Amino acid sequence: MRMITFFLVGLAVHVVFFLSIFDIYFTSPLVHGMTPQTTPLAPPSSRLVLFVADGLRADSLFTLLPDGSSRTPYLRSVIEETGTWGVSHTRVPTESRPGHVALIAGFYEDVSAVAKGWKENPVEFDSVFNESRNTWCWGSPDILPMFAKGASGNHVHTHTYPAEEEDFASTDASRLDTWVFTQVKSFFQSSESNSTLKASLLEDKNIFFLHLLGIDTNGHAHRPMSKEYLDNIVLVDRGVAELVDVIEDFFGRDGRTTYVFTSDHGMTNWGSHGAGHPSETLTPLVVWGSGVSKAQRVTEPQLFEGDDFLQDWKLEHIRRVDVNQADIAPLMASLVGLPIPVNSVGVLPLLYLNSSDKFKAESMYTNAIQVLEQFKVKMRQKEETTLSFFFTPYQHLTESKQADFTQKARILIQLEKYSEAISLCQTLISLSLEGLVYYHTYDRFFLGCSVVLGFVGWTSYVILIILRTHASLNRRPNLTKQISSRNLMRLSVSVAAVITVFLLLQRSPITYYIYCLLPVPVWYSVLKESGALTDLIRSAPSLPLGKCLSSFVLVAFGIELLVVSFFHRAMLTVGLAVLSLWPLLTGLFSKAKFRSLSWFVACLCLAFFPLMPVVGREANLHLVTCAGLLTLVTSACFLWSSWRRSPLHASDRWQFFIQMLLVAVCSFVPLLTHSSLLQKRGLPLLNQIISWSTLASSILVPLLSSTRIFYRLFSIFLSLTSTYLLLSTGSEALFPPVLSWLMFAWINIEQEALLTQGVPGRQELSTIDFSANIDITKIRQLKLDDIRRSYFFVFFIITAFFGTGNIASINSFDPASVYCFLTVFNPFIMGGLMMWKVLIPFIIVMCTFESIQVSTQLSSRSLFLVVLVISDAMALHFFFMVQDYGSWLDIGTSISHYVIVMSMTIFLMLLSVVTHLLTSKRLILWNRHKMHFP
Repeated sequence: MRMITFFLVGLAVHVVFFLSIFDIYFTSPLVHGMTPQTTPLAPPSSRLVLFVADGLRADSLFTLLPDGSSRTPYLRSVIEETGTWGVSHTRVPTESRPGHVALIAGFYEDVSAVAKGWKENPVEFDSVFNESRNTWCWGSPDILPMFAKGASGNHVHTHTYPAEEEDFASTDASRLDTWVFTQVKSFFQSSESNSTLKASLLEDKNIFFLHLLGIDTNGHAHRPMSKEYLDNIVLVDRGVAELVDVIEDFFGRDGRTTYVFTSDHGMTNWGSHGAGHPSETLTPLVVWGSGVSKAQRVTEPQLFEGDDFLQDWKLEHIRRVDVNQADIAPLMASLVGLPIPVNSVGVLPLLYLNSSDKFKAESMYTNAIQVLEQFKVKMRQKEETTLSFFFTPYQHLTESKQADFTQKARILIQLEKYSEAISLCQTLISLSLEGLVYYHTYDRFFLGCSVVLGFVGWTSYVILIILRTHASLNRRPNLTKQISSRNLMRLSVSVAAVITVFLLLQRSPITYYIYCLLPVPVWYSVLKESGALTDLIRSAPSLPLGKCLSSFVLVAFGIELLVVSFFHRAMLTVGLAVLSLWPLLTGLFSKAKFRSLSWFVACLCLAFFPLMPVVGREANLHLVTCAGLLTLVTSACFLWSSWRRSPLHASDRWQFFIQMLLVAVCSFVPLLTHSSLLQKRGLPLLNQIISWSTLASSILVPLLSSTRIFYRLFSIFLSLTSTYLLLSTGSEALFPPVLSWLMFAWINIEQEALLTQGVPGRQELSTIDFSANIDITKIRQLKLDDIRRSYFFVFFIITAFFGTGNIASINSFDPASVYCFLTVFNPFIMGGLMMWKVLIPFIIVMCTFESIQVSTQLSSRSLFLVVLVISDAMALHFFFMVQDYGSWLDIGTSISHYVIVMSMTIFLMLLSVVTHLLTSKRLILWNRHKMHFP
């Protein structure tokens, strides 16, 4: 197979493996066709007001001030006297869209919403707003439109401010909440002169939704412990108190209004959210008004798994009622007399209701039937798409058991045995939810096995390709090769036909065909290349088996170390410490003391970064400036030493001077930008222009530099470092200079390693030219040392990701990193900039690896194949870990690690082209140095 063909096939296979994890674990849980269920009794409330304080942590609301007073006196008085309170437990991802969907629709968002930026509906769903008579909403344009779009009819009315108002550099983000409160007050005032509107307002089953984004915006911009964040909470409390008076006055204080105050998610101390830290998943819930239980005093200790905040909050004497976030949707529906959203998986929290036992029993029965309806539809769908002799129903809730549960619950209600009826309904809900998970994951094992079979086959194929084309084995002609190929082809076609017919009979989705049929051609290729395995066995007596075995054990240990480093970053420090000893252990130190010492010190310096805090670092922009100055000093030293050995062309000197000047400018831009933001003067236009111009030039400028190895790498390093400085807020800015130091040391030390292998005629690195030395068609036999080089590359790629403090979580990234470019919320641009920040160290390592391939005259294809085997082994390891874990948090962690490794592999395949573009002269039509350097 030609290299380009192999590259395209490998890329397609890895894209399938990458997408498979989403199709197996992140398909939409929604089903359609259920009948809405309503409690037959009159509801306790005519209308409901929902306040959602975006980004409000539970402890920020409940914790008292040092003097014993509360920063939220109104809500505190509700908690202690007139309402019921608790903690609402959110789920990952703790983002605004999935949080609001859980609150208002009662189910937990699937990951397909990421592609929509948490704004639009990937899948249409029912919600409390949709079931209401009328809903009026005020707030963010990112949240409100999705519920209006998902509603049937035109009864959901939204009022939003312009998206440009969501500015992290705002003089005062609390004005977003002030806007909401002002608009609502004006709305009720204007209704006095609008008879049609007033008539609609006086109807029952109405909902008023206030989305308060100021707290979240201030948290991102200033951190949750800042004065701006805490003052915004005070403003919200005051606004809620004033608005309650306005609403009560408008409705003549009829006592028929219910109020719900909560949050969609919390926030970490460093101003981010998205993962599962308690500061993100614990949100406040305060409910009061019509139909709600008043505060109850308790004397016995209240125990809650995972937290002991009650004493800190001074609320241990008030009954606390915790809920899952999705439970709020059936609570709101029951209070106002609406059908529970048909896709809701929430369980009605009865302790919040101040109503008769009959109403509670009927409401719980409605909740049970509503969840059971989803189970029935899910079971029916799976039964229709599975052959009868393969179908295994959920044994705890067969059709006969469903009928028994519902009939017995109805009889108990008729006999006024409400407690028993409620208990039975809760059991039915629990079994229905378990059954929903059972059918939702019904094909998971089958699909997982198919993907693993393809994965193992692909890895085996790559290993056989390496043995066949890049290893010195004793080969003998295979006389039965042609016959075997025909038989293998017939067998493969037969297997593919059987699989296709099976999937057709089951009416499986198109993706199932891809996952199930992919192993067929892969294993066909494996069996076709199986002769390489025979050659290996035949050549075994002539191979250094001891050295091969020890190398295999070391690589296996190294792969395991990389896997563990995903969970414990300190393992990278251990790995770097071991790598620092490599010249000493292999005898290189005695032949190249200075280069070995440089390698040793660079490894140890880089080893400090994995020990630094993962997230939560306080911004220290002076370190960014120091990193820029360090880059300038090391760059000047490098140019001076290189110039002595190989003079630079005048145009190159000017280019490097301009690049170094740009580094100096970028060293101070973050400091000046953040100073301007702290002074509430916004993002300076000049700083923004410099930032975007630097980003745009970071890829193009290196293409204009000399194609000599060190000069081209130096130009790449300066360009990428300039952009990285603009995206840094603290110590991570020091990472690229230290990493680049180690990469330059690696290139030098590999030259010395080449001499120990007996390769004569070593060329001075400063004189090696990419265009004169790259020969991608040259294939030489692999040596064991090439496996070591490939492992070093994968190790440095992983270090490039985790060394800067990233973890496999969305909350690893500080939004302040992009403030030099923009401050108005834009998830795609901000996410793209953060992704580029992550990729910059990757590119530095990639370019170094390309340089090693050139300077040591190695085959890029052979090295790439070894790298592919190592990264695929890691990905397969994580895929098996996903299968083993039971809890969703552990599964999510392993999935994120799998996604990172697969993304890394795909990026490596794509970046290899980009790297070649950055380093190879022949791909640059406008290169100016052709006449100067032969």
